[in-house]
Amino acid sequence: MTASKSTTETLTSTTGVVGDSPVRPDGNLKVRGEFAYSSDLWHEDMLWGATLRSPHPHARIRGIDLGAALAVPGVYAVLTHEDVPGENRYGLEHPDQPVLAETVVRYQGEPVAIVAADHPETARRAAARVRVDYEVLEPVTDAEAAMRADAPVLHPTHPDGNVVRHARIRFGEPAPTADVVVTGEYTVGMQDQAFLGPESGLAVPAEDGGVDLYIATQWLHADQRQVAGALGLPTEKVRLHLAGVGGAFGAREDLSMQVHACMLALRTGKPVKIVYGREESFFGHVHRHPAVLRYEHGATRDGDLVYVRAEIILDGGAYASTTAAVTGNAATLGAGPYQVPNVHVDSYGVYTNNPPCGAMRGFGAVQACFAYESQLDKLAEALGMDPVDLRIRNVVEQGSVMPTGQVVDSAAPVAELLELVRAKPMPAEPAAPRDLRELPGGVSNTTHGEGVVRGVGYGVGIKNVGFSEGFDDYSTARVRLELIGGEPVVMVHTAAAEVGQGLVTLQAQIARTELGVQRVVIQPSDTSVGSAGSSSASRQSYVTGGAVKAACEEVRDAVLELAARRLGVRAEGLTGGKLVTAAHEVLADLAEVLGEEPVERTVEWRHRATEALDPVTGKGFAHVQYAFAAHRAVVDVDVELGLVRVVELACAQDVGKAMNPDAVVGQIQGGSAQGLGLAVMEEIQVVDGVVRNPSFTDYLIPTVLDMPPMPIDVLERADPHAPYGLRGVGEAPTLSSTPAIVAAIRAATGIALSRVPVRPEHIVDVSQKDGP
Repeated sequence: MTASKSTTETLTSTTGVVGDSPVRPDGNLKVRGEFAYSSDLWHEDMLWGATLRSPHPHARIRGIDLGAALAVPGVYAVLTHEDVPGENRYGLEHPDQPVLAETVVRYQGEPVAIVAADHPETARRAAARVRVDYEVLEPVTDAEAAMRADAPVLHPTHPDGNVVRHARIRFGEPAPTADVVVTGEYTVGMQDQAFLGPESGLAVPAEDGGVDLYIATQWLHADQRQVAGALGLPTEKVRLHLAGVGGAFGAREDLSMQVHACMLALRTGKPVKIVYGREESFFGHVHRHPAVLRYEHGATRDGDLVYVRAEIILDGGAYASTTAAVTGNAATLGAGPYQVPNVHVDSYGVYTNNPPCGAMRGFGAVQACFAYESQLDKLAEALGMDPVDLRIRNVVEQGSVMPTGQVVDSAAPVAELLELVRAKPMPAEPAAPRDLRELPGGVSNTTHGEGVVRGVGYGVGIKNVGFSEGFDDYSTARVRLELIGGEPVVMVHTAAAEVGQGLVTLQAQIARTELGVQRVVIQPSDTSVGSAGSSSASRQSYVTGGAVKAACEEVRDAVLELAARRLGVRAEGLTGGKLVTAAHEVLADLAEVLGEEPVERTVEWRHRATEALDPVTGKGFAHVQYAFAAHRAVVDVDVELGLVRVVELACAQDVGKAMNPDAVVGQIQGGSAQGLGLAVMEEIQVVDGVVRNPSFTDYLIPTVLDMPPMPIDVLERADPHAPYGLRGVGEAPTLSSTPAIVAAIRAATGIALSRVPVRPEHIVDVSQKDGP
């Protein structure tokens, strides 16, 4: 089945089962500005927390003087690493990051001390009065230099020096030859998730000596584990509750102020709230790994790929976070969605004194996609082939073998996706005189179109769905069916984080589909139910959706057994609150059967297992599922000013099953927007380890004026291994949008652009060199 959904269609349904697009329960509140985010939390008699951060990317701490801070009226506590009650280390995959710095700071912005006071300004003033005696050290800021044997080791206990992980792929022949060879070196800048809701939360001390933490996060149970370890408390005394999340995109997987708020609350005996400002937010979360990627592609004269060789160097910054997994993704997906008989990839994740990097939408696959898609365009030029034809000639399909040896065992309609975007009608060339608002920089009256040239480019990408390489990836769902006011109601309880992706709607759709009951209540997410894993890796619809489906099926089976005992007749299903036969004849109302006896089941659900990669060859069943998306970008470039306007960004993506068609389109638009940002504007500027643009004044993200029309084709090619055949949606469009836009800029300018984001000087300076 192919479903082509225009972004302008209204797909909203009132029934709200799988395949419909019910209205989000939080949608109107968010549009009206009435939704309660974590920064809106309030508690009687609460204090405010603030953090003192290092101004240096690398320094030794020789002493800390708290006297002036403690003397500020209204201050209740000033704490350092000496006050951490448990282990002064945390980390998602490797506990290498201190809660508060001890003898050394490894990046600008590292937390050194925390303050609780009766007013936020008082807390900030007191934090500024903490005196830290630093011995400034030379920072290690070049990832390649950090890999050398003579480089200063930033984590002396790490077994491989500054290399967090070296992931290898060895597939096919070690030294193949080809008729046509192209090489390239590509650079990806450090991108920020740029969520609008800053890090914030409220810690409330409890009578049992524990703490309740209300927090905007992506993974409640991972936070609970790390916070409990740092506080020296059993996990049952650290209770986490999901507060309103104002965007995430990977940056809320790691801890920010969670432990700090809890420490201050337990020390003072009062609730403590911490809210970062925008500048502090840039220092308070991880970013996308900047990367240098060196590629060599070999092909026959007919255009068949023979080999891919790649060296990928990812700057992980000061602490590991998820660098190891990002490095693995870059390696396993580094050859792209192509059938290549010989692949040799070395992917490195490296410690430096730059800001820590970790999860961001696309998670290692984004960096690789920019490089291999740029290579495909370069190869097409060398062969004299159409770049789309070259891609279609080589793309994977169901049954293809990936460089890890894993067989693609579900639909892989990559060729169809490319054909769909290529077949889209081109946007019309504007008639003269042109509306200035339609020109690059036109709204600033910088041009009347004298140097504007149009270009078209394509990109396609492959992304894994879910956690990989043998990770025990599961979700827990508790489903309860009961009568409330004589009406059957389904209660669904998971710890899954709703971060804007629409999971709160999807869980209800699944419950209505499986139990035939219209009224569904999604209970607040917290740690009183088993883990749902992280809202990342495009996994929640798959894994938590699978858990809710399985729990509903067990509830349904229990109700049907109950009905058989009470009615003496075997019902076959539930529809519209009634028990029905296989022929859909009504046997009884659900209310008659349930009576006062609720039915509840809790299920821990896992997808099929993956396995760790062989450390030498990279062989292994690494990924649960693959997702594919393709883009065609049309751009206007002012070659005299170096300004770019994306005129249109068409996308085609296979989603397996459009569980909620409106939400699917929204995810494709959002992922494409972040890919556009990486292509032409978004980059954290880091010079010698110092962040130069920690604000939305200087860190630019696409606005409504930057986003072009987006014709979207949604394919539904069911994955037989997934609940409802669904396929993760959110990340794939972030991959292919970036190289498509840059390819279009290359087509307009004739410049071999090899770095993102593309800046005006990359266009203008090269143009001037080619001139007289």
